Amino acid sequence: MGFGSGGIWGKGFGQGYQKLFYLPDPHTDFIFSVIGEEGGLRWVLIVMFLYLIILWRGLEIARSERDFFGSLLALGISISIALQAVINMAVNLSLLPTKGLTLPFLSYGGSSLVINLALIGVLMNVWASQKQ
Repeated sequence: MGFGSGGIWGKGFGQGYQKLFYLPDPHTDFIFSVIGEEGGLRWVLIVMFLYLIILWRGLEIARSERDFFGSLLALGISISIALQAVINMAVNLSLLPTKGLTLPFLSYGGSSLVINLALIGVLMNVWASQKQ
């Protein structure tokens, strides 16, 4: 309901209705629904585009890495972040049952954010090792 009521332009940030009465955890598991309602289709597409950039850059790092382990590491990290984002988005669109996965870098929760930032740090280290 949140995505449909948001439309293309959204209701405006802080003006959403679904987070007050219908969504069980709007700040953790269902932050994408809140973005869809308050920011509209344009913010949903921006968020999806940013996750596609992370996936694309991770696959580029994995493809250009000379070391086989570094290549598999970069591939695994980029796919795990992208898969977690896709599963969370599918749950928010009611395509999958609720899994309890957070939306990487956006959902409230310290441990998920720390782990995802550490994964990006390892990915950047694999990229930096290519330069040497």
